[in-house]
Amino acid sequence: MYQDKTLVCKECGAEFVFTAGEQEFYAERGFQNEPQRCKACRDARKNATRPQKELFTTVCAKCGKEAKVPFQPQNDRPVYCSECYAAMKAQQ
Repeated sequence: MYQDKTLVCKECGAEFVFTAGEQEFYAERGFQNEPQRCKACRDARKNATRPQKELFTTVCAKCGKEAKVPFQPQNDRPVYCSECYAAMKAQQ
């Protein structure tokens, strides 16, 4: 029923494909208009309105590597890098 369409992004001018599956999704949701921006421009526009999370730099208590965390580290509690934290969660 639906066929892939090639559209032009109104933001950057790049061509992108509006797939048959995406068209079906739009129809199911009752959307009247085709997308006007490519995925990269849609994502950039969406992220521009979100406040940036502040990241704090600290040292991993297990391996000693630098780690960036979304909270202010406290001296009384250990902080782990993402790899060490994931390994500890897997052991539980």
